Amino acid sequence: MLRPIMKAVATAVGPYCEVVLHDLSREGMEHTIAAIENGHITGRRVGGPSTNLGLEMRKREAENHDEFGYKGHTGDGRELRSSSVYIRDGDGRVIAALCVNVDMTPFQAARAGLDEVLRSSEAAPDREEVFAGDINEVLDNLIEAAIAKTGRTVALMDRDHKIGVLRFLDEKGAFVVKRAVDRVARRLGISRVTAYNYLDQVRTG
Repeated sequence: MLRPIMKAVATAVGPYCEVVLHDLSREGMEHTIAAIENGHITGRRVGGPSTNLGLEMRKREAENHDEFGYKGHTGDGRELRSSSVYIRDGDGRVIAALCVNVDMTPFQAARAGLDEVLRSSEAAPDREEVFAGDINEVLDNLIEAAIAKTGRTVALMDRDHKIGVLRFLDEKGAFVVKRAVDRVARRLGISRVTAYNYLDQVRTG
């Protein structure tokens, strides 16, 4: 009855998931493995022995030994995430254990790779590149960045804040774009003449 369930779990999770059924209906603990899926993870096979947790269970069988998400280790040091459920007969005696062991190695390697990429990104220069379908979208992104840098909405900006927006945009090369001053003026709610006046002030210091 349990073997199709074992196969279903192992197939759903993938080749890094081992599912083991221990037959604990007998006293001996040397050959308890009755069925196993993806035994390559721990190198075990049918006829293999119980683990140390199985021995502990046998010593104190009346206690609840079900555990979920605990750590395990293979003989070569790989970390496993494990869960074990003990099955009892009508008299309350443990007759089997169904265990799931997931090899964490590929996930740890993936996390290490992501951490390396994220650390590299955090250490990168404080620059951001904007990719857009047309130059006006690039310009609009620059304008919004300049406004955000002031820490105020346009409605609350004074003259110095607006000059600061022009200064930021000039440093970023925004005015290389044709009619950029007009676009900035509209966004800041000032006239084109005022915008050019502010830009002149920026460039003359």
